[in-house]
Amino acid sequence: MHEQAQVWLASAVFLVTYAVIVSEKIHRAVAAFCGAAILVLAGIMTPERAVHAIDWNTIGLLVGMMIIVGVTRETGVFEYLAIRAAKMARGRPLAILAALAAVTAILSAFLDNVTTVLLIVPVTFAIARKLEVSPLPFLITEILASNIGGTATLIGDPPNIMIGSATHLGFMDFVINLTPVVVLIHVVTIFILQIIYRKQFRVPPEVQNRIFEFDERQELKDMILLRKCLVVLGLTILGFVLHQYLHLESSVIALSGASLLLLVTRAEPEHPLHAVEWPVIFFFIGLFVVVGALEEVGVIKMLAEYAMEVTGGVIIPTGMLIMWLSAIASAFVDNIPFVATMIPLIKDMAEIGNITGDCLDYLWWCLSLGACLGGNGTIIGASANVVVVGMAEKRGQPITFVGFLKIAFPLMIMSIIISSGYMLLWYILPTG
Repeated sequence: MHEQAQVWLASAVFLVTYAVIVSEKIHRAVAAFCGAAILVLAGIMTPERAVHAIDWNTIGLLVGMMIIVGVTRETGVFEYLAIRAAKMARGRPLAILAALAAVTAILSAFLDNVTTVLLIVPVTFAIARKLEVSPLPFLITEILASNIGGTATLIGDPPNIMIGSATHLGFMDFVINLTPVVVLIHVVTIFILQIIYRKQFRVPPEVQNRIFEFDERQELKDMILLRKCLVVLGLTILGFVLHQYLHLESSVIALSGASLLLLVTRAEPEHPLHAVEWPVIFFFIGLFVVVGALEEVGVIKMLAEYAMEVTGGVIIPTGMLIMWLSAIASAFVDNIPFVATMIPLIKDMAEIGNITGDCLDYLWWCLSLGACLGGNGTIIGASANVVVVGMAEKRGQPITFVGFLKIAFPLMIMSIIISSGYMLLWYILPTG
């Protein structure tokens, strides 16, 4: 096939695949896989190049963590933490809002966002019923907290997993560089939400005391399994902290932790493997091939050259462009395919502009903050948002697109403004 024809076909397949993913008319895993199949059948990607385009470190990390979380969730420890947090807030709705947000954000930093909200939301409905208040303020807060918390670490959000796998950046790099601004954004966001929802949460003391009718100990289903899970989870997180110094990929740590947990629990592998979200895994595989084809035919390099022309190759405006573009785009489309496209783009920009060291890291942090926090902009901005909206609809508490937009989009813009100031300080102070 002629070179120009390959460029047009690869671009067309990418755009159609992206459009189908956004429309949600077909499952995104099917859309990505079909796009990959067309590219291989058309000869743009050979089977060998297609396999090479897949980031197996990202795949391994996702599979390993899904197995660990899948086994651990059977113990009921996550529900226990949510009820315990509500009791510590002594039944005061605004304090419970902050407590559940804190639990959601912390868990999202170490678990998959979707898993976190799946575990926290049912408990939230039970708490709201006891207090005779609407669950919607709690649910909206938990959506925002899950995406904010997931931004803080390498393993908290798929975009960070992808960035970490594609670069030299490790677990502690994410913690040191992103966690401080994430904590600030979380605190400011919850403070504003408490002001917004203050009038809806006027609950008499006798109703507040109903929260103590919950017995969080009943949620703990298997203490022996819980101890094993906590030990393995602790060792896995320690492995992430040290993986750069041990010269091990993050996927090796996650899969080793999963293997150890399967060994010590002596569980039949079929059940834990059901905890792996295989549609997500195959979505990633197909997506890597589709984006890899753009790289193969030179489209990514052309876009990189254009971006460098727009910003003049100056680092600060380039980083700000990446962050704001990522945030606005991720509010309306899935941030995973967006980041998959941006990673090779930034690599080519760095090569063209001879950007290395801290300057290159600055661009990666801008991408991470923009893509992860941008997911808070609308109810379709991140997978966790869609899951919570679906759970609320099933329980007769619909969250409308516009209703969520009015609260979340301004808070998302605020978080990006804070991130922009933080990244400017991050870049200017060390370099002078």
